[in-house]
Amino acid sequence: MTSVQMDMDQLTGALRRETVKKNVAAIHISGKLSLLQRKLSNVLLLNAYDALTNAQTHTIDARTLATMVGYNSNDMDTLRASLRALAETVAEWDMLDEEGRQEWGVSSLLSFAKLKNGVCEYSYSPALAQKLHDPKIYALINVHIQRNFTSGHGLALYENCYRFVRTGSTGWWSLDIFRKLMGVDGSSYYESFKHLNAKIIKPAVAEVNRNSDIEITAEFKKKGRAVADVRFLIKENPQLAMFQIGDDDGIRNLSVYKKLVAQGVSDRLARQWISEHGEDHVAEKLDYVRRQSDVKSTAGYLNAALKDDYGTYEEKAAPPSPEAMKLAEDRRARERAAEAELDARLAERAKRAQKFAIVAELVSRRNPTQRDADKQLFLSRLDDDLERMEFRNHGWQSALNANSIFAFWAEMEPDAFDEVETD
Repeated sequence: MTSVQMDMDQLTGALRRETVKKNVAAIHISGKLSLLQRKLSNVLLLNAYDALTNAQTHTIDARTLATMVGYNSNDMDTLRASLRALAETVAEWDMLDEEGRQEWGVSSLLSFAKLKNGVCEYSYSPALAQKLHDPKIYALINVHIQRNFTSGHGLALYENCYRFVRTGSTGWWSLDIFRKLMGVDGSSYYESFKHLNAKIIKPAVAEVNRNSDIEITAEFKKKGRAVADVRFLIKENPQLAMFQIGDDDGIRNLSVYKKLVAQGVSDRLARQWISEHGEDHVAEKLDYVRRQSDVKSTAGYLNAALKDDYGTYEEKAAPPSPEAMKLAEDRRARERAAEAELDARLAERAKRAQKFAIVAELVSRRNPTQRDADKQLFLSRLDDDLERMEFRNHGWQSALNANSIFAFWAEMEPDAFDEVETD
């Protein structure tokens, strides 16, 4: 994975000053993580946070982890692939230490991870753990907020902006740095500010403002006639205030907190559930889960019970039988499968539209002679009369010839669709 290197000489304005004074945003993670991988990273950090600097390894029930991130709880293959991606992702920092000396460092995001007997065990390098544990350096992302995001670019922008919420601005980033933070560096398509703004900046800003506890506004600075830098002004969104998971209200003294910890729920996760759902509601669901038979993971089942409000109505009549529970779980599994299939279709449709946009951009760069030659060469490869007629009528936007068109331009420009394929 390509790391995001924040060269201090490239930073200007508020960003540089705040990096020196408060070490804000000193750590940057490679932007080339999928949405679910980025969520997984945050859940793992949430689970480990309280013991980050004094425990060499951390553990979490694998089914609980999968459920919290949004995977099918039985899909261990996807979970393994995502853990592998985190181990291959680079975190990099460039900052001043407490004595004013420059410090640069690099580490894999996870130094180790394994799945065994239904438990995920993982660790961070000591240097990275120390940096991640400092709230001035790394803003811990609440899983309640990240659950709302549906795009990796939106969540990446939120993470990078939230770290500056107290200063009110990210400071100016060059577009090259911004592309790295969003994981689109190396894409010729996004070298165009027009495409970067339309496909990345505007949708990501809209998602942050719609789904998170902050509101952001993009501002741009030109060098000559071209946009060269971007910054984001930040203010808190009063409609979606993030839960501050402290213990000022004595959560650790509550009996339900002690019961959660006894069931293997981490300290921070237990406090978050109580803060988010309330003491009585968590106690009610914990009692409900205890009465169920054949529960393999109490923590995982409790997370699902809190999320989907198990037992609210049916328990008034009678506790559900194991058969009813199995039928309900099968129904939910079918619903999740149907939703996943629909999401896959929509994603494929969006990917195809994005590819057609890239093709249009590639064609626009060719001179008239080259365009005629390209068309003749492509037509010579079509064997079907209907396909040739379709291409003559619709050109490079021909839906019938979509796969052939993409293959043709992939030969012409080998890296043309890399960004689309890795999203």
